[in-house]
Amino acid sequence: MNKVVLIGRLTKDPELKFIQNTGTAVATFNLAVNRRFKKEGQQEADFIPIVVWGKQGESVANYMNKGKLIGVSGRIQTRSYEAKDGSRRFVTEVVSEEIQFLEWGDKNKAKSNTGTSNDLADDYDYSGITPVDDGDIPF
Repeated sequence: MNKVVLIGRLTKDPELKFIQNTGTAVATFNLAVNRRFKKEGQQEADFIPIVVWGKQGESVANYMNKGKLIGVSGRIQTRSYEAKDGSRRFVTEVVSEEIQFLEWGDKNKAKSNTGTSNDLADDYDYSGITPVDDGDIPF
């Protein structure tokens, strides 16, 4: 079984390319994923290269940018290529099968955390909702 699930932040804006013969979109980016344990009081992170194909890749490039929180599930893949100096290089990356945007916002605006999660709740009309006593809940 080859399955990876990651949640982290983009280290820079995704790079979008199109395959020459087919026109298929491919987006690439690095994901900073915090490790569970701290070293000398500092949180450590791994920087994982991610590849996203097709329409999903276009969506990532259009709607996500540096610092945004994203969830990725996919598989680990290794490949090799010949570098310009003639040496053989090996790459290990995660090929995405599913992407979840965990943090939204206008890609063109600077990152801002001034809003609260209650902003949308303040605009909702709660007048038609009947409160339920916690004792009535069957669990």
